[in-house]
Amino acid sequence: MLEKGIDISQNRPKPLDIKTVEEADVIVTMGCGAEGFCPATFLDKVIDWGIEDPKGKPLEEVRKIRDEIERRVKELIEKLTSSTTA
Repeated sequence: MLEKGIDISQNRPKPLDIKTVEEADVIVTMGCGAEGFCPATFLDKVIDWGIEDPKGKPLEEVRKIRDEIERRVKELIEKLTSSTTA
């Protein structure tokens, strides 16, 4: 991510709480459903992108995964912003 100018070295996963879920327009999971069971998939506003886990992958594969996430995030932002202005 530093290659893209984003420092995530101090970031840690955070659990979803009820307030966050209620206030969210959409919740994106990155492959939660692929493990067979994910409670988040029972929520109406959840999208599971089924993104491969980059852990342990060669750098080139990690970059591809990162770029795919970036592409999807930009697409989602466009979709959300266009639906609020329509």
